[in-house]
Amino acid sequence: QFKLIVENPEKPVASGLQVTAFVEYYPESAKDLQDRLLLLIEDDIVDIPLLGLIPRCYLEIQSEINFGEVIANNKIISKKISIANHGSSSGTFKISYDGAVPLNIKPTSGVVGPKSVKMVKVDICPDTPRIIKEVIKVELEGRGCAEVWIKAVVVEQALKVLEVSSGNILECIHFGPVYFGSSKTEQIFVCNESPESVDWVAVLEDDAIGGEMGTDLQKSADAALRELSFKNTIRHVDVSALILCIPNQGTLQPYEKSLVTLCFSPKKFIRDFGVNESSQKEDFVLFLRFEPVGNTDGYLQALGVGATAIAMNRPHHTELALTGSGLSVMLTFNPGPIIKFMDCFLGEKTQVLCTIKNESEFLPVTFSFRKTANFNISPEKGKIKKKSAKDVIFSFSPHQIGKLEVKQVVDIIGTGLEKNNLQVLKTKSFHQIYLSFIGVCKSKRKNVLIKINPGITPKISNATGQFVADGAGQFTDTAPLAILKSTQTQIHTHWINRNCHGDALIAFPNDRAGSIRPGERNKKYRTIFTKTERYNYIDPEFSYTECERLSKEAHNEYYKDFIFNLRQRRLQKDAARQFCIYNNSVNIGLKPAEGLLTPKISITDFHKKLQSEMLPLDENCLLTSRKLAEIGSKNSLEIWSEFSAVPSSTQEKKDCNLTLTPKQLHQILIGPSTIDFGDVCVHSTSSRKLHIINNLLVHVWIQIEIEIEELQQTGPLSLVVPPLTRTHIPIVFETNTLGMFKKSFTYTINNQHLGHVLAVAKAVSVELELSARELILNPVPGYLAETEFRTTVRVYNPRNYPAEFTWKPVITDRRTAFSIQPVKGFVEAYRDLECEVVWHPGFNSPDTGEFNLCVRKGNTIKLKCFAKVTHH
Repeated sequence: QFKLIVENPEKPVASGLQVTAFVEYYPESAKDLQDRLLLLIEDDIVDIPLLGLIPRCYLEIQSEINFGEVIANNKIISKKISIANHGSSSGTFKISYDGAVPLNIKPTSGVVGPKSVKMVKVDICPDTPRIIKEVIKVELEGRGCAEVWIKAVVVEQALKVLEVSSGNILECIHFGPVYFGSSKTEQIFVCNESPESVDWVAVLEDDAIGGEMGTDLQKSADAALRELSFKNTIRHVDVSALILCIPNQGTLQPYEKSLVTLCFSPKKFIRDFGVNESSQKEDFVLFLRFEPVGNTDGYLQALGVGATAIAMNRPHHTELALTGSGLSVMLTFNPGPIIKFMDCFLGEKTQVLCTIKNESEFLPVTFSFRKTANFNISPEKGKIKKKSAKDVIFSFSPHQIGKLEVKQVVDIIGTGLEKNNLQVLKTKSFHQIYLSFIGVCKSKRKNVLIKINPGITPKISNATGQFVADGAGQFTDTAPLAILKSTQTQIHTHWINRNCHGDALIAFPNDRAGSIRPGERNKKYRTIFTKTERYNYIDPEFSYTECERLSKEAHNEYYKDFIFNLRQRRLQKDAARQFCIYNNSVNIGLKPAEGLLTPKISITDFHKKLQSEMLPLDENCLLTSRKLAEIGSKNSLEIWSEFSAVPSSTQEKKDCNLTLTPKQLHQILIGPSTIDFGDVCVHSTSSRKLHIINNLLVHVWIQIEIEIEELQQTGPLSLVVPPLTRTHIPIVFETNTLGMFKKSFTYTINNQHLGHVLAVAKAVSVELELSARELILNPVPGYLAETEFRTTVRVYNPRNYPAEFTWKPVITDRRTAFSIQPVKGFVEAYRDLECEVVWHPGFNSPDTGEFNLCVRKGNTIKLKCFAKVTHH
């Protein structure tokens, strides 16, 4: 079957030349042939083997598909396996699998062309944590049966709370006793123990079983029962102010951990009864939950939405218990709080010894006295251990005469959070105690001795100048002038000076010392009686020059402006302080009762009022389970026909371009995460609701991407959900293939944030069920014996598609004496139909019979009938 075509040279072949020979192969059977070709080169013989091979396929497949570690989130994941054909002809393959783990393999058979590769897609649905190690068998043409191992490790998407120091799992944090108004922090690690990144959020369970708020756990049962009204009152208190979690949301990469700071700031709740509860200790037990974003099935169950389609297992989360106690500052002052000092004179000092006692059994107290005029305190600050006392000396050193009554402020120093950096504790005053200091400063009485003037007139003297008071007081640098407004008296006024200016001053006769000194240029002096303008002597040696006078006026203006600016700055600080006090969502920086009128509310403002009641949460404020439930319950308005497919208005475009935080995503509920259609008949449709609840104050854009053939009738696939709105999308399932269906589709929020929903169904054929497989027919009462026997059987349709049926009797040699009505008909979906069976007695009539219930394109059920005949 080999043919050689060659022309042998007659002469030797010169160097550089060649001789070409052709070997042709013509196979006559599908067998491989082998031969040889001899080449004679002068005295040498070269043996050239000839091989004739027929075309064959050579298929090769991978031995393993390893998905690695995956999350048990019901999301279908896929991998492809290649079947390569290295041969020169096409080869066939066939895949079979009978394992326990549901696998979706497409295609299960096919043909691989020569020198090509065929890809086979294998889908798994990680629903429960386990280790998957399954084998599929692949029959390869020419290679026999090959095995391919499917391996995967399915783990839960778990968040763990770890201690910072040791790295151990943390279940509870004990803050211990903390004063009301102060804070205490603890740091933890939140770790992502899964192979995929996760967005997480912290939720405070303020309605959890076992939680306590403001309860003294050391009280007796009777005392606790008396406070039932108090417990009912604090149920509506926002407890998110007690616990601060920074950060309370974030994204963790696989096996990454993030440092989280927890701050406990106890607040004292106001009780209804008027008993002084200053010494009361209030205990707090709260639960903080760290959970992945997107697990909304539990919240939908709480709202009663789609409960039939939601899986009953709660999403995996990590719960951390937080315990702590709030204490009041218990300082007693002996004497106090009103402290009276002994009367003293100017320049003297009186002291009072005060004992400050810390009545607390758990915590020390750090105090600091503020500085107060005329009073001194030693020591001004200090620390008192628990159940201890400290002596402090209060001193009264008056600098003015009279009764002095001041309020002394005692600052209690502790730790609190800074406004700018909430992760750092700052030492500050968190509580004040007020004392009253009362002291009286008396003036000294001085005896004035009058002595005779020896003849020398003193600087200050009386009208006669004979008697001079010794020690009359402190002298001033300038002699006083006896002056008054000249317009206030008209006695002996000269008629020429009746209309003198009002700025003129009167000089008394005994002001000689003032009359000869340099006067002021802008003042005029007149005599007391005639009001004649008196000579004003200006001494050039002592008076200011014009330049000096202007410099003095500029100096006065400078300090006047300086004092004015200080006052303006103080007023601005006070205004800013008042603005900070009223800068909240209610007062918006304005003082209450400042003349603003209450606006009139119209019907169109009700929806806006609902939005104003549900203000966006502060970034540092924790989400609470009660807040989420209240938002969901208020958001009860369900709209269906008013949605737009794409953002159209300016506000919608602005809102739908926002990148949402994990906390915001956690308030958008889309679910259930697993939609179970149950048993669905082929060639029929079944619908389930995908609920969408937008608890935000902005629009969100939901887009659903479905490439699954069985869900193509679902719509709409794009909609803009308004703020505080609830709606749903009908997910429609239809298939023509029997078997299990398990696939997931994805959706996006604002075209950025991705999520998925698993659709599960079992495609079945039409089926009917009978209430009984065997019937016993008894004679009908009131009729003659053995004249009529009848009974009924009920036909049920458990499927979602109408079933067409036909009763066919089983004919034997003795025929049949039974009949059934109706013989054929329809049973609607999830309905039933009653059929009547009658036995007709007669000579030699058989008392047994059989019927086949034949369902079109469905099952067949056999019904046996027995007539109970009584013989006399």
